[in-house]
Amino acid sequence: MSTLLAINNYYYPRGGSETIFFEHNRMFEALGWDVVPFSMHHPGNRPSPWSEYFIDELEMNGDYSLLQKLTRVPKVIYSFEARRRLDQLLNRVHPDIAHAHNIYHHLSPSILGLLKRRGVPTVLTLHDLKIACPAYNMLARDGICERCRGGKLYNVVTNRCIGGSAVMSLVVGIEALVHKLLGSYRRCVDLFVVPSRFYIDKFCEWGMPRSLFRHIPNFVDLSGYEPRYAPGDSFVYFGRVIRQKGVATLIRAAAQAGVRLQVAGTGPDLESARELAAQLRANVTFLGHLGGTALHDAVRSARAVVLPSEWYENAPVSVLEAYALGKPVIGARVGGIPELVRENETGVTFESGSVAGLSAALTDVQSRPDTQLEQMGRSGRRWVEQEFTVGMYQQRILAAYRDLGVTVASRGTVPLSAPL
Repeated sequence: MSTLLAINNYYYPRGGSETIFFEHNRMFEALGWDVVPFSMHHPGNRPSPWSEYFIDELEMNGDYSLLQKLTRVPKVIYSFEARRRLDQLLNRVHPDIAHAHNIYHHLSPSILGLLKRRGVPTVLTLHDLKIACPAYNMLARDGICERCRGGKLYNVVTNRCIGGSAVMSLVVGIEALVHKLLGSYRRCVDLFVVPSRFYIDKFCEWGMPRSLFRHIPNFVDLSGYEPRYAPGDSFVYFGRVIRQKGVATLIRAAAQAGVRLQVAGTGPDLESARELAAQLRANVTFLGHLGGTALHDAVRSARAVVLPSEWYENAPVSVLEAYALGKPVIGARVGGIPELVRENETGVTFESGSVAGLSAALTDVQSRPDTQLEQMGRSGRRWVEQEFTVGMYQQRILAAYRDLGVTVASRGTVPLSAPL
């Protein structure tokens, strides 16, 4: 039996990267693999027989005293605890391959050198830009930022990129410098899996060799998505309500275009978004957090789904979910979003951050015949069925593992119909 060492900071469904992490694990369990997780203790964790090897909970924004926070700083930079616990785990199990997802600031990249020393082939899926940008997202207070390019990591401190805090920015800047000097990523990771081609290009622009990267798109389990192709009378945004998602630009554009908008989600900028909508007298309904059937119903009621992002998005699963539900997408031309929108076939794009551009796109889609939008929805669904399924992801990941010399056996496509 093959063994997969599955590594992630969190062992509960916290966000999109955790969703991919758990679905990936379940897929390999269904293939007959033994999946051994390595993670961090947390009250919300799923049960695991391997939890005795998990590291202690570490949250720099947690309710800790100043002394407790100071004792946690070294772990953020280089966690000897994570390295020790993983070493103990590796004395008990002998994985054929390790596949890590988000490890920064909690498990820390300290574990990568150990995996290299123990001869475990290691794959790291890049859900963000952390291996290049210490602050994850190449986003500063004045917009998209690439100031650290060329090794100028001091910019993370001078610009207080981590929550506006000079102290935390210094800690994360030191972390980035330490692992750059150790070669934790370039020397110890055998393959980086990246959902968007844009991110691969960006990493290579910042000096990483292209041979380290493999483009493997995200996926959706279509068994959980029932499409409705008939267009509704409103536009829908679903996701976090935060500055970089461009919700304020969307509200202004909706007001300018005179269209109806529904916003499904919460976040730190929710109240300011409500105030902006009221100030502009925009026809915006805030639905709050939705999940499962309620979210699917909201999307199915849409004329189109809108992604107005204003940062380097990777490969948002929300685009694939919109297509799976039979809806075209209006997407900002930024990051990996344009790769997922076939112009006038599955949706339309606009200049990121442009109220006028987004308003024109909303007006355009609002005025298109229902039959045309229905066809766009069908084209999006067909594209997902061809390229972004569980089966396609499984084949691509297995091929990547084989290329690293891992012996794998596939029993065919594994459906992920059971709820997470």
